[in-house]
Amino acid sequence: MSIWIFFKLIGALALLMFGMKAMSEALQKMAGPQLRHILGAMTTNRFTGILTGTFITAAVQSSTATTVMTVSFVNAGLLTLVQAISVIMGANIGTTLTAWIMSAGFSFNITDFVWPAFFIGIVLIYSKKRKLIGDFLFGISFMFLGLGTLRQTGIDMDLAHNQAVLDFFSNFDPQSFFTTIVFLLIGSVLTMCVQSSAAIMAITMILCSTGVLPIYQGIALVMGENIGTTVTSNLAALTANTQARRAAMAHMVFNVFGVIWVLCIFHPFINMICDWVGYDVTMPKGAPGFAANAAKLSFVLAAFHTTFNVANTTILVGPIKYLEKLVCIIIKPKANKDEDEFRLHFIQAGIMKTPELSVLEASKEIKSFAERIQRMFGMVRELLGERDMDKFTKLYSRVEKYEGISDNMEIEIAKYLDQVSNAHLSDETKEKVRSMLREISELESIGDACYNIARTTNRLINSKEEFIPEQYDHIHQMFELTDDAASSKTKCNKRVSLSERCRRSRRVARGCLHLS
Repeated sequence: MSIWIFFKLIGALALLMFGMKAMSEALQKMAGPQLRHILGAMTTNRFTGILTGTFITAAVQSSTATTVMTVSFVNAGLLTLVQAISVIMGANIGTTLTAWIMSAGFSFNITDFVWPAFFIGIVLIYSKKRKLIGDFLFGISFMFLGLGTLRQTGIDMDLAHNQAVLDFFSNFDPQSFFTTIVFLLIGSVLTMCVQSSAAIMAITMILCSTGVLPIYQGIALVMGENIGTTVTSNLAALTANTQARRAAMAHMVFNVFGVIWVLCIFHPFINMICDWVGYDVTMPKGAPGFAANAAKLSFVLAAFHTTFNVANTTILVGPIKYLEKLVCIIIKPKANKDEDEFRLHFIQAGIMKTPELSVLEASKEIKSFAERIQRMFGMVRELLGERDMDKFTKLYSRVEKYEGISDNMEIEIAKYLDQVSNAHLSDETKEKVRSMLREISELESIGDACYNIARTTNRLINSKEEFIPEQYDHIHQMFELTDDAASSKTKCNKRVSLSERCRRSRRVARGCLHLS
């Protein structure tokens, strides 16, 4: 095999992965906040949750995006664990559409159709109103170009006549259970490394359609891909709360359970699917019609992928509560940590795969930041009336610690939002990001004002001085006004924006500091 054919193979895989990523991101940007609203609103029970997960994944062509989004929603408290599990079940069904698209791409030369799509896409990209449609067309064109190139590369490699490859696969007995386990593990490891089940599915289709890899080993690779793809959501949940980690673990348990029951009826199950598609398992190589029979293998793989996930969902949708209990046993709650420790609760390490979702995570983090500042404000009020020196010293040290935490939170959230703003976002989301940057700046200013009041009080205590009663009255009055500015509603009963409340609180807190 020529080195150039190898480069063509990995280049085509990269093109396929890039096309799917570009298409998925374009669809998510077109959906915008509606995608989050749909996911939050249409999960009232397990069945609507499954349908929601299926349709969203089929629409955006990324089960990873749906699963990571679901885990994040659980982390933010927007979905219960049962709702999240049902959405993940649906995502597993929705992702099987990718396999059908790929099987169609392997059955005929689809590259002839992508060139007009590229031309239309570039025209739309230069049109501001239809730029996202152009991005979508470019993504899907790259995906089909990658599929077509993979198909042609598989033909050029002529693996069916490559003795070294044939000898390697002949070492494995297709009927052996050990062989099935080996290929299942290979599929899992490859998917974990590549972080793309679609890429491994494409390789599997090449190997099977050229007649090199028997259908049983091909199916074992697909089963391994189902396990390997769950690693992404578990990695995303590593720094999340307990419920989010349980949702990610449920994804893994769901797929592992499906693999176990399929292994128990492996050959009869595969033979049944082959009969549905019309593939003859017993046809030997070189027999008349062998090439036409082998061409059906990509459809067998797609049919198995769909049947496996639909059957697995049907089995587990009833006892979903028991699945919830199992993951609760596996993932124990984290030990309670000191509330004074600096930790971001909602923002994960790195940017989420969905930029729109990253904004939601940042919004929840800012709310947590505001609650922390409000606790700091309460400590300062308590500090003002404390005369026990031991208690005063402990309280003052906590205020100092909160000042450092507020500085760190502002830096980390601002850094995260800066990374998010580098992605392609809708105009509405860009405005949200700008508003959030203002909010965290105002919140940090309130923290600074609170700390300055605490320092002034500390100096007075150390110098054995006191405010006069009128000053105390005015200071308490200012505290009331600050508290009211941070949590009040407008006269027309509409909630004042967080940014505006932060500005009011900062002004009053600074006034309080000036008075003191």
